[in-house]
Amino acid sequence: MNESRELGRALHGWRDRITPEAVGLPAGGVRRAAGLRREELAQLAGLSVDYITRLEQGRATSPSAQVLSALARALRLSAAEREYLYHLAGQPVPGPGQLSTHIPPGVRRLLDQLDGSPLSVHDAAWNLILWNPLWAALFGDASAQRGRERNIVWRHFAGLPSRVSHTPEQEARFEAAVVADLRAATARYPADAGLRMLINDLRSVSAGFARLWDTGIVGVHESDSKTVHHPDVGTFTFDCDVLTAPGSDLRIVAYTATPGSDTADRLRLLNVIGTQAMTEGSTPG
Repeated sequence: MNESRELGRALHGWRDRITPEAVGLPAGGVRRAAGLRREELAQLAGLSVDYITRLEQGRATSPSAQVLSALARALRLSAAEREYLYHLAGQPVPGPGQLSTHIPPGVRRLLDQLDGSPLSVHDAAWNLILWNPLWAALFGDASAQRGRERNIVWRHFAGLPSRVSHTPEQEARFEAAVVADLRAATARYPADAGLRMLINDLRSVSAGFARLWDTGIVGVHESDSKTVHHPDVGTFTFDCDVLTAPGSDLRIVAYTATPGSDTADRLRLLNVIGTQAMTEGSTPG
């Protein structure tokens, strides 16, 4: 119980030190403290407000590794703070043989400053772990999605709805690159059971994935164009680049528009409208 109380105090302290503006939330309304409200932390971490309350009060005693990972990202913890969080919760810190979802503070600051383009961040298995407001406005807010719904490779090969359309050539390049990424990830993270299960399930659900996996295809991410269909604002044609964060296997996907283009005009409109224009149940590309 002492560890539960310490965990609650640490979470409360970390929450108090983060301003809403620092994480892209409005600071409106009367606040008793400058930090995040529990409702705002719950929104950022994809957890319920009741669960955040129980954690801070020491009444939730066994948060999972997935919950801890979400809290560490939402609270912008350093590597040492993240390790302390896992220690307080009685969970082993993810080792070198497991996928990491830790986002270094410098990468976060960089993303915060690049707010004029839709951006998303993914781990080595292409699980979506962070996105900016403009990405949410373009593809739909992913905060309500869980598990495989946030995996880009699973969404593609399982045929889940997408706002992105590919030409046959673009699709072939995309599939070759992400299958090669997963193969490399299995070599770097041999102890990650979730990654092994993802590969097995992809082989079962998609004959196309199984064929590409068995052929040992090699692909790399190159600058390419992406066509995105928004239900309210129309069709966008972006330049899409996949960047790798130094010192990690994180992948940053950036969508940029040619200045003066129709897409640039639509993007400015979308930036004003934000998520208000989204339809119910929209999904990311």
